[in-house]
Amino acid sequence: MKKGKKRMKVFVTGVAGQLGHDVMNELAKRGYKGIGSDIAPAYSGVQDGSAVTTMPYVSMDITDGVAVEKTLLEIHPDVIVHCAAWTAVDAAEDEDKQAKVKAINVDGTQNIANAAKKIDAKMVYISTDYVFDGQGTTPWEPDCKAYAPVNVYGQTKLGGELAVSGTLEKYFIVRIAWVFGLNGKNFIKTMLNVGKTHPEVRVVNDQIGTPTYTLDLARLLVDMIETDKYGYYHATNEGGYISWYDFTVEIYKQAGMDTKVTPVTTAEYGLSKAARPYNSRLDKSKLTANGFQPLPAWQDAVGRYLSALKEQGEF
Repeated sequence: MKKGKKRMKVFVTGVAGQLGHDVMNELAKRGYKGIGSDIAPAYSGVQDGSAVTTMPYVSMDITDGVAVEKTLLEIHPDVIVHCAAWTAVDAAEDEDKQAKVKAINVDGTQNIANAAKKIDAKMVYISTDYVFDGQGTTPWEPDCKAYAPVNVYGQTKLGGELAVSGTLEKYFIVRIAWVFGLNGKNFIKTMLNVGKTHPEVRVVNDQIGTPTYTLDLARLLVDMIETDKYGYYHATNEGGYISWYDFTVEIYKQAGMDTKVTPVTTAEYGLSKAARPYNSRLDKSKLTANGFQPLPAWQDAVGRYLSALKEQGEF
């Protein structure tokens, strides 16, 4: 933090999740004042002894507009990093859950944006490549407006984007993909567990993208809020575009596991309620164009993540 600079106060939603947890720790590392929030009465994420576990915490239901306004007017942060979301992609397709998914991802985001406007706070909204149709092979550019989500989750995340861009001027909409972090379930943890009990796994090889390590993303997000370079960004780890099959092969290689990985097409794999995009390639060149440091290579991120899991005794 630069000398003489006001100590930035940052309100983070979704701290019981992977990214919120890491954003709080990154804020603490830089000497900023982070206030965490989620729906539970107290911090309910991983008890890993990191800063977030003892930082200020406020219980808040983002779907309650009155509560959101009251909380944020009271705390009056300089920045709101909105990580809270419904992220269970397949469950979002269930008819009995769709109203709740929309209430969280669209209305909840609108409530936060309304409050941000009232207190003139910057807002960061975390989004997804699922706002696009996932066709073709060309990487999606951050300012592309050809929105065509193929599932309910994507529709509601797009609804959240439009709530932010339609309400505020001081916003960062940051799209990510294939997320993994310490504080929650993710593909790497799933594959490690499956690999321990199965000699062979089948993994799709026709959905292409890049993973995002929340620890690396948190650093970038805090870099962003130190600036006023607002707009749309894409942010996943570097290291080239891969399939889920390629990702799995690398995970097992670094974990020293000899589980056989068999590539299959999405059609052969079947099993998923929600349609998945084939093309999750995100063009990240806008980051460097605006002076931001890209994320490290995903292969490197996997190595650091596996070490962190080992420290937690999870692997």
